[in-house]
Amino acid sequence: MRLALFGPPGAGKGTQAKRLARAHGLTHLSTGDLFRAAIRDQTPLGRQVEDLLQAGSLVPDDVTNDIVADRLAALGHGGFVLDGFPRTVAQAEWLLAYLAQADAPLDAVVSLQVPEEDLVQRLSRRRTDPETDAIYHLDFNPPPGDVPADRLVHRPDDQPDAIRHRLGVYHGETAPVEATLRAHTRYFEVDGTGSLDQVQERIEQAVATERGLTGI
Repeated sequence: MRLALFGPPGAGKGTQAKRLARAHGLTHLSTGDLFRAAIRDQTPLGRQVEDLLQAGSLVPDDVTNDIVADRLAALGHGGFVLDGFPRTVAQAEWLLAYLAQADAPLDAVVSLQVPEEDLVQRLSRRRTDPETDAIYHLDFNPPPGDVPADRLVHRPDDQPDAIRHRLGVYHGETAPVEATLRAHTRYFEVDGTGSLDQVQERIEQAVATERGLTGI
């Protein structure tokens, strides 16, 4: 199964991608994780990304695409769930063409739908553990008891004003990707509110209904 989760910041893409990957033996592919791994391993692309990020520059689409291509090829182009990619129309067009050439098209794109004020509330309650890169939510996914509270960081981009700015950027730049994806693959809108189990069940039901399966 080849899936992509789509939606605004705070919709729960990362959390649901991890849950689906664990439940169904898929590989969770996050571009942020791929960047960090490439930098850690000091691959040629990793060094390029590191230089860009240290200079405060955005990673160009072609560099991001190359890193994703390397990982997809290593997987044999099967059994994955993409999280946070594609983010631009150019990335979406590249991904669709790349997978078509590999004869491994996306089975589905799932767009998580969450009201904007809920997104602001979710993100403003998010905390990050800089030692493990784990992301917690103080209400829905609190950190384990052995994680010191003073180690958790409330990132500047998880403050309410910054969140609304990020959502504005998403609607202006990333949401147009939806039209490209809708035109070329199965596209499901799924209610992203409620418990983690409820959202996961909705995702699985949407994809399973289309495929005539009892599960992913």
